[in-house]
Amino acid sequence: MWTLTGRRGRPRPALGFRDASTAAMACRAVVLPRLGGPEVLEVRSAVGVPNLKPRDVLVRARAVSINPLDFRMRSGYGRSIFEPLLPLILGRDISGEVAAVGSSVSSLTVGCDGFGALHPTAVRGTYADYAILSEDELTIKPSSVTRVSTSNCTAEKNCDLKFGFKQIKLSSKSANLQVQKPCAASHSLSHLEMEASAIPFAALTAWRALKSTARITKQLLVLGGGGAVGLAAGCSVSTTCGSKSIDRVLEVGAEQAVDYILQDIESAIKEQFDVVLDTIGIPETERIGINLLKKGGHYMTLQGEAASLADRYGLAIGLPAAMAILLKKQVLYRCSHGIEYWWTYMRADAEGLDEIRRLSEAGKLKIPVEKTFPITQVREAHEVKDKRLVPGKVVLEVD
Repeated sequence: MWTLTGRRGRPRPALGFRDASTAAMACRAVVLPRLGGPEVLEVRSAVGVPNLKPRDVLVRARAVSINPLDFRMRSGYGRSIFEPLLPLILGRDISGEVAAVGSSVSSLTVGCDGFGALHPTAVRGTYADYAILSEDELTIKPSSVTRVSTSNCTAEKNCDLKFGFKQIKLSSKSANLQVQKPCAASHSLSHLEMEASAIPFAALTAWRALKSTARITKQLLVLGGGGAVGLAAGCSVSTTCGSKSIDRVLEVGAEQAVDYILQDIESAIKEQFDVVLDTIGIPETERIGINLLKKGGHYMTLQGEAASLADRYGLAIGLPAAMAILLKKQVLYRCSHGIEYWWTYMRADAEGLDEIRRLSEAGKLKIPVEKTFPITQVREAHEVKDKRLVPGKVVLEVD
């Protein structure tokens, strides 16, 4: 049922193929056999591909981006969860082509271009020629970054989009996934694939924090706004970032960008906020964030203590201890400052991913790609992020 196709002779399912048995299929993948530095990553040419479950989608990758979670996992973050499961494949974001779908998948068809992101705890990641995502973790790629024309669309509707603290009115059409025509975009396919792979994980992390947790659409402060999550959170906000990121965060829509190295944050920012999203999560940024919140506001950090305490004390002790710390802080800050305190994480969210696609199509959500590497140079890509030689997003080119 599988045929060999493409420049490297990789296995690819026939169009329209459902319930694909991939038991005999192998593909190239970046494998993490043990925890450590970039040197532990191995590019293997024949890694098995699991069978698809009814709601699974097999994606032939073109580009995958590197997230901070990837090199933190490689270095030992979440050791209590991931070390017993080694070897594993890193990677969360993906941009590529749907190669096969499970029997219950209805929103995607073979041959369409998609982008999406895996849950943070996924063991088989996206650093591979083929990745498996659930239907909720993948959606059709924004028309501005796809080779598929949406000119033959079937249903037109007006959408009210609320994300990033701006409301957008636009006319959109649902793509007819069976129709494939050359994209009229003037940009190169490679560049657009890179952009698409940089968006989903960071944007879904921001979506979870700002929509599912805070449910507030007013004033936002992002501590550490130069990172991809801060950029995705990105409009009608004030943010702190390093000097190299000032222009980038202003370009994507921040109203105020404070250089935390050269400026005193509390002196430079005069107002108070409804929401603080802390992407750094150290005691100093927590103190600043709490003090800059209005009464009734929400403080959210991406750096909760669940994984670190589980790594230190084991799951049986570490997770209950983390929950006790979270509850203590929630009660403390509610009583002392009248604010809500949360740890927040990315999760698969079909509704959020669909709105992220719409915002990308409208040009309201951009995460610039700073540097790309072929997937065979994954060690070098991780090294530049470890050494902070590249402040922005780094993407691996697969195809």
